[in-house]
Amino acid sequence: MKAQSESQQLALDTIARKKRGIIPTNCIHVMDIDLIEELAKMPPGSYIENPVDVYLRFNINVGINILDQFIPTNPLSMTEKGFGKDRKRGATTGIEKIVVDDITIDSPEAVVEHMEKVIFPNTLKLISDFDEKKAVENIITTECRVQAMLGPSILKTGYGFMHFPHLRYGLYGYANYFMAYALYPEIIEKDFSLQADLYEIMNRAAARAITEGGLPLLYRLDHDMADSRGTLANIKSLEKIWFPHFERSIKPVAGIPGMNLIWHCDGNLMEMIPGLLECGVKGFQGFQYEAGMDYPAICKMKTTDGDTMIIFAGVSVTRTIPFGTPGDVTRELKWLVENGPETGLFLGVSSSVTPGTRRENIIALVEGLKYYREHGRT
Repeated sequence: MKAQSESQQLALDTIARKKRGIIPTNCIHVMDIDLIEELAKMPPGSYIENPVDVYLRFNINVGINILDQFIPTNPLSMTEKGFGKDRKRGATTGIEKIVVDDITIDSPEAVVEHMEKVIFPNTLKLISDFDEKKAVENIITTECRVQAMLGPSILKTGYGFMHFPHLRYGLYGYANYFMAYALYPEIIEKDFSLQADLYEIMNRAAARAITEGGLPLLYRLDHDMADSRGTLANIKSLEKIWFPHFERSIKPVAGIPGMNLIWHCDGNLMEMIPGLLECGVKGFQGFQYEAGMDYPAICKMKTTDGDTMIIFAGVSVTRTIPFGTPGDVTRELKWLVENGPETGLFLGVSSSVTPGTRRENIIALVEGLKYYREHGRT
């Protein structure tokens, strides 16, 4: 695509691994409404009245160059005391009884029953009913609409329209899903295979949309597959029954010349990184350094075609931003820059910044990001 501003050009050049010296800023999703209003230079109460415009002004004012998710109303979902009492509980957030399509998920066998009776036939129907032309049109229309909303200073990149096989703990809950994973690996692999059958054709549409729509050659893949201890499933089993189907599903997009797929990191994903790179992933975002993610080592790695990593580095939102000092924020930004790749580096935060975070740390973050946009590594 053609840049509409120097801000977008900086983002595009960084995606292309051009040496610019200065470092662009990735979206910093602050969920504290008072801070959003302050940095947007809007009066108290304005965000509640008009969240989309105020959130957009916040992003522009803090100097965001690039953004993949535009979620302006998300800060309405949380306060300093956590989620509201009316928030609906789900399979991974404390619901007492998990019932899916009238099947009570109370055992690994119930997971298998639901997959065989519902998931598998539904997936086959989705494959037979898929309309590639309509999917291409929808992706281009949606991405262009959001880009127009963001305006010329922020580059909208890909998120949400590309798919790959997921672990279904969000549907069945952790305990029963992972017991089924361990006890019935052939059923779980059949699920991964059918997901890949569907997503391979959906991603052919995504590839067409990126090419025909002239969309940026960057897409963030997002699925939590680890906690602070390591991968949620044994890495050897993932290598056997998940990675082959993941690679097949993403191939249509990964094969676009110049395309960059980056992976969102939650927890300690170090064991998965070699396999992700072999499948065509070219970078990472959202590091939890305290969980064991070796940021300097990752930044020194190369893609399968010899390129440097695309890295969306961020100050830790689980350690430094909530519990550190402004000096800690400044030092961590410096560490990220000094240990980051020579090209392809973006700066921001590691994930969403929850309400109640110290104001002075956010101000230090915004000032630090501005420094690296203007002065770079000097």
